[in-house]
Amino acid sequence: MRVLVSCANGSGTSLMMKKSVEKALKELGFNITNIHHCAISEGKSTAGQYDVVFCPMNFLNMFEDAKKKGITVVGVKNVMSAKEISERVQETELATKFK
Repeated sequence: MRVLVSCANGSGTSLMMKKSVEKALKELGFNITNIHHCAISEGKSTAGQYDVVFCPMNFLNMFEDAKKKGITVVGVKNVMSAKEISERVQETELATKFK
């Protein structure tokens, strides 16, 4: 599964969120083939190359085009919480697509 983690600037927060996403997905049994973190500006233009996009809740609307193309977009309130990320993933169709 190809994973994109995107936040405002693509440095500190997205790197921390990337680690939380990796932990949550591995615990749920997903096979991550590629994971990348970046700024929202890059994320918007490259989201189509990924299977799932993770971002803070306040940036969800930035990925409407990706959603229309069938990309799963997951919004997270606490980017440091692998538990919340795990819960959000379980609310999606990712398990049926990638397990």
